[in-house]
Amino acid sequence: MTGELWAKGVFPARYIERLARIGGIIPASPFDADQVQPASLDLRLGRTAFRIRSSFLPGPDHTVAERIETLKLHEFDLTDGAVLERGCVYLVPLEESLALPEHVSAGANPKSSTGRLDVFTRVIGDRARGFDLLQPGYHGPLFLEISPRTFPVKVRKGSRLSQIRFRVGDSRLSLHEHKTLHNVETLVFGANAEVGDGVLLSIDLKGDERKGLIGFRSKRHTPVIDMDLKDQLDVLDYWEPLINRGRDEFILDPDEFYILVSRESVHVPPAYAAEMVPFDPLVGEFRVHYAGFFDPGFGHSAAGGTGSRAVLEVRSREVPFLLGHGQTIGRLVYERLSETPDRLYGAGLGSNYQAQTLKLSKHFRPFAL
Repeated sequence: MTGELWAKGVFPARYIERLARIGGIIPASPFDADQVQPASLDLRLGRTAFRIRSSFLPGPDHTVAERIETLKLHEFDLTDGAVLERGCVYLVPLEESLALPEHVSAGANPKSSTGRLDVFTRVIGDRARGFDLLQPGYHGPLFLEISPRTFPVKVRKGSRLSQIRFRVGDSRLSLHEHKTLHNVETLVFGANAEVGDGVLLSIDLKGDERKGLIGFRSKRHTPVIDMDLKDQLDVLDYWEPLINRGRDEFILDPDEFYILVSRESVHVPPAYAAEMVPFDPLVGEFRVHYAGFFDPGFGHSAAGGTGSRAVLEVRSREVPFLLGHGQTIGRLVYERLSETPDRLYGAGLGSNYQAQTLKLSKHFRPFAL
């Protein structure tokens, strides 16, 4: 392995492809044409799924397969597709396994479309002590825990619900480095733009650009959503639009799922990636539900962005919580790539959320009041 591959930072696409060529990523079948993203790899479901009694971590003394044997309720085939019911926990072996070099680690999170449907996913490895984290040098299979929280969903072998990033070391920016990068590249646009230990994002509860539309609240008891179909569903069958009725504030109800949008537009320069902190006690008793990953080039003018809003999947924690327009709701932390990538988010990749404002997942037809 060349010294270049060991450069500190998050791996861009060509590093991921090279990692696969030397056997660090072991796919059960060749990668899909669009599976390698600018700084991440989509993970594919395997053929078999297990309905299990509870979520779990295997711990240092067990493999995931050993835990499955004690927790599984039944197993079923995904070749022709199957429905995963809301409120249930499933575990699916993935098509990709890893044999990471000694200093290379990996981290996973749900894809944007998965998070926007409130489908809770976490990657698990053998003898893991944490979710979505694979330690440097990890050798073994990967499994995806899936728990639909709001909608029943249909998946099949090859469905891609999660993505994984590879890195050497810790390349997250310090407070000073965030401020310096913002001064050079402008990381966030808007009247309330603020950069400290990350980019602070506030909530848009006016909806001036959308005829007062400020977000969506999920409906219950809906039809099934096929995770592999695009632009097929009527928004109103699944979502209740939320309209500004003259008061620039909104109360989050516990146990409800919301799609909201940031007041600011975000920019991720080509040599960087960014990640949303999912729960930050500094900003309130709610959770930005999924740790969203922002690829290099998100909101970048050369890739068709010129700033893109951050769409937020939000749940209140335990108690109702009042949000006001412009209130801080999330924090975006930037980190360096190992080197500048050869492809950017949105630049001819069929990316679904470049130059977005308030937008539901790709499964829904465009919605307008």
